[in-house]
Amino acid sequence: MKWVSVLLLILISSFSFLMISNEKEFDNSTFEFGEYCTYEGIIMENPYPRILIERPGDTGSLPKYSQYYLTQFGKFGGGEMVKGLDGKKVSLEGALIYRDDQTMIEIKNNSVNHDHTSENERVFNFDSALPKKSLGIHTLKGEIVDSKCFYGVMNPGNLKVHKACAINCIRGGMPPVFVVKDQQGNIGYYLLQDEEGGAVNKNILDKIAEPLEIKGEVVKQGNILILKANPTSYRNI
Repeated sequence: MKWVSVLLLILISSFSFLMISNEKEFDNSTFEFGEYCTYEGIIMENPYPRILIERPGDTGSLPKYSQYYLTQFGKFGGGEMVKGLDGKKVSLEGALIYRDDQTMIEIKNNSVNHDHTSENERVFNFDSALPKKSLGIHTLKGEIVDSKCFYGVMNPGNLKVHKACAINCIRGGMPPVFVVKDQQGNIGYYLLQDEEGGAVNKNILDKIAEPLEIKGEVVKQGNILILKANPTSYRNI
């Protein structure tokens, strides 16, 4: 009995080690919860709210502006907090959410301030500041995720286990992102828009967290890749 007990302990320990070794590591995503900083930039309302923050000094080959998606507490995009401020300069407080080169700010309640001086009431030229470059028509395979959770608020923030949450977030205005992995495991992030560059949230709720194939135009705008396609053309695979 003594040797049987020892053998069982060894087997249990070995099995536990194998289970831990095969456990999938958490993704490298971050939410700086409660760590509020002040950000100043230009609001871009459509199709999904963003704040454009000018990079200091000579940017070289980098875009002149960094882009941060905007959200608010809970499962809602930041649209209501910056409504009517398209092209306007604002300051706001928020907590940073990021994954790789993808960034988002969760806006602190009642922290958005807009200076109404004539200097800040100029019409901002988005096309000049963030020129768009078409990269052609591509067929991509991946999964639709809600950007807030996938970039850092939840871990994991994708696949079937996260489907219900992702649907509520995208229904609430969160920017939907198509995540594509290549054979080496590298991830590509594509902001989803329709053919005219509009939001697609309400038209893709039945496609979230499903393996999909999407054929559409890929457009680069600053540091963001956009995939433009009619949601009715999304194909389950």
